[in-house]
Amino acid sequence: MIERSSVTLTAAPARVERPPDEAREVPCEAPVKITLVSEDAIRYEAAPGPLTIEAQSADQQYSPFHMLGSSLAVCTFSVLASWATHANIPFEDLVIDVAWTFAEKPHRVGEVRLSFAWKSLPATRVEAAKRAAALCPVHATLSHGHTEVVIEGRNA
Repeated sequence: MIERSSVTLTAAPARVERPPDEAREVPCEAPVKITLVSEDAIRYEAAPGPLTIEAQSADQQYSPFHMLGSSLAVCTFSVLASWATHANIPFEDLVIDVAWTFAEKPHRVGEVRLSFAWKSLPATRVEAAKRAAALCPVHATLSHGHTEVVIEGRNA
């Protein structure tokens, strides 16, 4: 049984950089859901209603690792939706899965795997879609590594 908890988010549609006479908004406001597939995987897909986060049980927590996977999925979905709009390919049936494995010393995410299933995507466009997906800034952040995290603290 899948437990549902609803989170309502509003986001502005993506703005595509085009010449002024061709400027248009990309319809990226499709309702979506995030499913916690396991402790180390999520699925991001279109669904009716507001954004929902679903778990396999009420005991399953939406962990920081799920949030990391979700950020990659949301970013990739946005990039692919924009690309698909320009290519006149429907993206409402795009499903993105993100899974990760851990590394130790220190405990951290060691590898992230993103895959997509997209019935409306012509077979001849799969490689182009994969190249477009790699343009996601979250993907670039994770794959190029060496992002410095500065921790600041103070006695409030």
